[in-house]
Amino acid sequence: MMRRLLPHPGLSALLVAMWMVMVNDLTFGTLFLALVVGVAVPLFTAPWWPGRPKLRFLPALSYAGVVLWDIVIANFQVAAIILFKPSRDLRPAWLTVPLELASPEAITVFAGTISLTPGTVSADVSACGEYLLVHALHAPDPAAEIAKVKARYEARLKEIFP
Repeated sequence: MMRRLLPHPGLSALLVAMWMVMVNDLTFGTLFLALVVGVAVPLFTAPWWPGRPKLRFLPALSYAGVVLWDIVIANFQVAAIILFKPSRDLRPAWLTVPLELASPEAITVFAGTISLTPGTVSADVSACGEYLLVHALHAPDPAAEIAKVKARYEARLKEIFP
């Protein structure tokens, strides 16, 4: 019974939390409306999302910490590039990152992580789903940047999405 009412409990909890953060009001009415949205959206979208991905919690928590740390460090690196490096010395590059991830959810998290990190943005996934196109603000050695992204993020995502 509970599985039919809450087909995706994690999504329901996330929707309730995000609703409360966006409304920025802690009253019974807003909590009730958040619960209605948190139950209704997953309930109505469940037929189009039959295979819920299995996640490993501890590696996901570790991954979140790594990503937050990298975002902070990358902010300082990009600020240093903008403030102290002449634009003629920048080496922007388009990187074609080969993907070892198979699930669409893992590829989406990978692309989102790259876009969240300042100085890089994921632009496209190839039609075959085997490559991710990434633009880097400063990549003097594109092969090293690809290896870094794969080792830092993709390897951890393979642990999270078995």
